[in-house]
Amino acid sequence: MLCQFSFSNFRSYRNETTFDFQSEALAEFKESLINPGKGSSILPVGVIYGPNGGGKSNLLSALGCVISLVTEPVYQLGKNRSRFIMQQKVEYTPYLFDELSASEATKFQLFFRIAEYEYRYYIVLFQNEIIEETLYRRKLGASKAAKIFERQKDNISLGDVFSKKGINTEVNSKMPLLSFLAINYSIPVIAEVITWFEECIIRNYANPIAEQQILLADDDMSKKQFLAMMNDMGVGITDYRYDKQTNEFYLQRNLHDTVYELPFSSESDGTRKLFAALPVILMALKEGRLMIVDELDAKLHPKLLRYVIRLFTNPEINKKGAQLLFTSHDMATMKNSIFRRDEIWFAALDEDNSSMIYSLSELRKENNDPINNTAAYDKQYLEGRYGADPYLSNMLTWEV
Repeated sequence: MLCQFSFSNFRSYRNETTFDFQSEALAEFKESLINPGKGSSILPVGVIYGPNGGGKSNLLSALGCVISLVTEPVYQLGKNRSRFIMQQKVEYTPYLFDELSASEATKFQLFFRIAEYEYRYYIVLFQNEIIEETLYRRKLGASKAAKIFERQKDNISLGDVFSKKGINTEVNSKMPLLSFLAINYSIPVIAEVITWFEECIIRNYANPIAEQQILLADDDMSKKQFLAMMNDMGVGITDYRYDKQTNEFYLQRNLHDTVYELPFSSESDGTRKLFAALPVILMALKEGRLMIVDELDAKLHPKLLRYVIRLFTNPEINKKGAQLLFTSHDMATMKNSIFRRDEIWFAALDEDNSSMIYSLSELRKENNDPINNTAAYDKQYLEGRYGADPYLSNMLTWEV
């Protein structure tokens, strides 16, 4: 599970920016937290609001960039990558609105947990070359982290897990050492870390292409679960089939004891999106994966979006510690009945036109008290109390 992600000098973000999945000491929805037993509890969901151009999507792109940077070489050159869902490669672009940043390195750092260990992966890029890369791990409850490897340009230092192994350290400057080791050697700790990266799921359902990337399980139990959830959401589908000759999915409905079959392409935008998204969501829940979705609310009714969110926040359903990170414009779900305050984030431009993010739990009222968990988050946001959308606050005073 992802604990924390930091980056700097990427697209609209110039300064170091940190998104944190570690929970704060808040009263609401404690039962939804993912608690590994030692260390801080982890949030199951995170949502980012803000205006167009504020940096919401670029935050997800930064995370997608480091994931694709690590996984793409393994996918292209490795073998037996059956658990990997091919993601669209995200190119890294530094902040280009000042001359200094354009000539500086881009940095990424992730803290994530696998079983009883917390890992820290750090990578620095400059002009498409890797100039620094480190991987450390710390046993939960321990204070000291152990080195897996360190890389400073061509200089590579390996930790004790590589003892008595003949490791070639001549690595292409454009390939992550983590990827190189996964491709060429069978080392349990490296395989474990690569698998974590591979299991991250990145989707953009505002893009029509995503609706065509349908991943349906072929076992009866998963199919029943999928159909049951579609019906829970009010989409009355009784069955589906795939026709190889026409390369088309067909959805079946039962009305008045008569079965009707319609091609997938004739369904509504919302139904097509659900049909494409729900199998991936079920995979994330079943296997405890991180799911990253840009504009999850696009084409979805607010009630359906709430249903998806609660799949992750309900510990009776989310038993494997799956996480959902998404961007949204949907004010109908910005509610104290749906999210904790530390699960709501905002992206906005600062006075220098660089993107920044902050959580609702960080905001303070005029008397320096935190925002109350009984507040009408959506109403206060539209009133401009949380920043992140001056366009909306100005729009309320326009004359037509």
